[in-house]
Amino acid sequence: MKKIVVVGGGAGGLELVTKLGHAFGKKQQAEVILIDRSQTHIWKPLLHEVATGSLDINNDGLNYRAHAAKHHYQFQLGTLIDVDPKTCQLTLASLTDDKGHIILPERSIQYDSLIMAIGSVSNDFGTPGVSDNCYFLDSHKQAERFQQALLNQFLRVHQEGPDARLKLAIVGGGATGVELSAELFHVADMLKAYGMPEMSGKRVQVELIEAGSRILPALPEHIASLAAKELIRLGVTISENTRVVRAYDGGFHTADEVDIHADLMIWAAGVKAPDFVADIEGFETTRNNQILVKNTLQTTQFDNVFVIGDCCACEQADGSFVPPRAQSAHQMASLVFDNIKASFLSEPLKEYVYKDYGSLVNLSRYSTVGNLMGNLMGGSMFIEGRIARFVYVSLYRLHLIAIHGWLKATIIMMAQKIGKVVKPKLKLH
Repeated sequence: MKKIVVVGGGAGGLELVTKLGHAFGKKQQAEVILIDRSQTHIWKPLLHEVATGSLDINNDGLNYRAHAAKHHYQFQLGTLIDVDPKTCQLTLASLTDDKGHIILPERSIQYDSLIMAIGSVSNDFGTPGVSDNCYFLDSHKQAERFQQALLNQFLRVHQEGPDARLKLAIVGGGATGVELSAELFHVADMLKAYGMPEMSGKRVQVELIEAGSRILPALPEHIASLAAKELIRLGVTISENTRVVRAYDGGFHTADEVDIHADLMIWAAGVKAPDFVADIEGFETTRNNQILVKNTLQTTQFDNVFVIGDCCACEQADGSFVPPRAQSAHQMASLVFDNIKASFLSEPLKEYVYKDYGSLVNLSRYSTVGNLMGNLMGGSMFIEGRIARFVYVSLYRLHLIAIHGWLKATIIMMAQKIGKVVKPKLKLH
């Protein structure tokens, strides 16, 4: 029996392994395995809500092992540390508990078809002090770690009296940095209802630091401008053309010899694939460790290895690379599923063509802005407000449908609505 291994249970990886499980695992035509370093899946665009406590992963996360049991694939907990494409073997690091005791030793897994969907991590560009002094939002564990620190800081500011302020500095004016900036004010206002009556957004000071000429560089300029105006109205200080050269305990030092002081520092600038990818013999990679692929999403050297999502470097007709977005991962997952089916039947493979359906930025309860249609109809349609918010929420619902099916996804959505009525609106622990 052939063995299909998917490494990485993000948006693309989980949608793909769900389809593979139903197509091959259910009929026992192939052994389908998902490997991830975490037990729980959360849609990555929602990590900023986990980081502020607006979303509780214990209620809204998906357990891989439970999902695997219902969708005909196997789940293995582990961290990928090496791949040998010549022998079709991958290596997982030893699994240890909180005290460092070994639960499982380092182990190897054979595969017939491998799909690399390991996502991306923040790129600190080698900036001194960043890894030691900044919070990252690459995983739900990192987001939960920041949420605990944020809650402690809110408590401190509330106890110190009306003149105390919480200062946060966020490096990176992309979607994560922008959405997190707005969400922080929303959460501060909500704390009034949870034992901190003197707390409000007015006691929060957020500085959003962007090395480029404007925030949201991947979006049209008029959308970025509207988002900037909304952030400024909330009280965010936007520092564009500002390059951080060093981080230290309590702030950032910029190339202009300016110190930006902060109680909490978040690094959300740039993405790259994990560093070990660049050391895999036989994989061609970019300077950001992304794996170069052919138009079929197979690696340039090995036809039985596919790559999807943020770790994939797929060149488009105009010479640019497909952007690392959730919609890219979704499209790639669908194409690789079709190509694996085709390879089983010895049929020709399809080529991937990225379709840009637009981008949306959610500024918490204050506003949502973006553009839709993208390459459809040869143009772009700007949307904002309630319509944009509806579309933004719909994207998450489509993801739920892809991994659960219509019926269960509908039940989950209803349960989440009920939960918002009977449970606290914030995670307070």
